[in-house]
Amino acid sequence: MPSPYRAIFAAPGTKGFSAAGFLGRMPLSMMGIGIVTMISQLTGRYGLAGALSATLALSAAVFGPLISRYVDRYGQRRVLRPATLVSVAAATGLLICAQQSAPDWTLFVFAFGCGFVPSVGSMVRARWAAIYRDSPRELHAAYSWESIVDETCFIFGPIISIGLSTTWFPEAGPMLSGVFLVIGVCWLTAQRDTEPAPHPRDPAAGKSTSALRSPGLQVLVATFVAVGAVFGAVDVVTVAFAEEQGNKSAASLVLAVYALGSCLAGAVFGLLHLKGAASRRWLLGVCAMAVSMIPLQLAGNLPFLAVALFVAGLSIAPTMVTTMALVEQHVPRSKLTEGMTWTSTGLAVGVALGSSAAGWVVEAKGAGAGYAVPVAAGALAAVVAFLGHRRLARPVTDRGGLGHDDEARSTNGERVA
Repeated sequence: MPSPYRAIFAAPGTKGFSAAGFLGRMPLSMMGIGIVTMISQLTGRYGLAGALSATLALSAAVFGPLISRYVDRYGQRRVLRPATLVSVAAATGLLICAQQSAPDWTLFVFAFGCGFVPSVGSMVRARWAAIYRDSPRELHAAYSWESIVDETCFIFGPIISIGLSTTWFPEAGPMLSGVFLVIGVCWLTAQRDTEPAPHPRDPAAGKSTSALRSPGLQVLVATFVAVGAVFGAVDVVTVAFAEEQGNKSAASLVLAVYALGSCLAGAVFGLLHLKGAASRRWLLGVCAMAVSMIPLQLAGNLPFLAVALFVAGLSIAPTMVTTMALVEQHVPRSKLTEGMTWTSTGLAVGVALGSSAAGWVVEAKGAGAGYAVPVAAGALAAVVAFLGHRRLARPVTDRGGLGHDDEARSTNGERVA
């Protein structure tokens, strides 16, 4: 392991919570694509499959920040376990209804209930921030490491989910993702020594405000809605494209190559000691993601598509790492988990919109036309980022409800990401 990554694991407990976070995040890459594969296997209806995946993503967008706000207030253990039980119970109902050919409305009800799934990645990053918040170099390496973990999930998750659902039985992929979630959350919350201290709301301070009041966070979330639409559309269209090519199960391998490009880029990015404005690096990353979608429309076969997606993946992890660094700069410590979850919420909303739009385009025009959806979403992300990135570059001197050390840290302006 390269020395910057070895160094961050010198702190006690870091290996344990990072490993638990890996298992807890597997559903992030398995459940949505698993639902698409399951429904398309059982019914052949990509429109319904995309709409259900969108419902799950929108539900996570509704409940995710609320769950994380309670985590900041009451602690991870007290909040994550009940939320996980609700999500797993709803997922069980969804699988049963799908297998029994229940009315469509029942599928949407249970898909919405699945959105109680906690943002495990935000919980792990909050632990890293609590340990290394005063060590920017180590925190950069830690965020890069977690991006590698994210992309590792997206390398193996779709392969496992699509592979099980196409070769064993349709419900197998989503079922296993629920098992990963339970194990990961229980293991993570059992590690109390590294759990960030909760920040109970002071009744004398009045009504609690959301981390989303930060102008910088608003820019990040708005941009990530469009970025999420890219991801959601690519997933759905790639499954349909592989089916048109006569090898539906190969979609998992193609999507794994997409994640592999991001994983490798994230590993290299974590080794760099970057200076200068993080906001400019973030804008460059978003624009690179947008441009990388254009070649997908030229894909005529699976090998070409895999190469194009690998190149497209190279800009993902560096952009995500920089995003987490910007969140850490623009929200108070007492709302850090919620702030990180809001970026995931933006992605979730975008995934919902992108997967739904792509599903309908595929049904109406075919998989080849479906890649116009991520191209349009990428262009929108670049426009929003360009218009709003100056907010991210401004030194923030009043973030509302900050402690004295938070205020001092916010006046430093740009930091090494």
